[in-house]
Amino acid sequence: MNLDKSTKRIAKKVKAGFQGYPQITLAYFGESENCASQVVVSFVLEAGADAQEEKFSSAGDVRKDETIQTTIVKIIERAEAKTVLEVAGVSLIK
Repeated sequence: MNLDKSTKRIAKKVKAGFQGYPQITLAYFGESENCASQVVVSFVLEAGADAQEEKFSSAGDVRKDETIQTTIVKIIERAEAKTVLEVAGVSLIK
């Protein structure tokens, strides 16, 4: 799957807002606000359940990494996530 297709599919799910559980949250981290070198994908099966996390890193921007974006789409599909949330911006790694 190419990068444009992956990012559009993720954005469409994010735009839909809260639709129930299972829920996936994407949080981007980096050394600066312009480059996210890490993404944390959190999965919550039901309300009140503990989140399971998976981290992906890249030397460049993970938002522009085709392999990582395709992997996120596959995680969303396989988890049958009804809700995909994205934390706005890039949190700084200290």
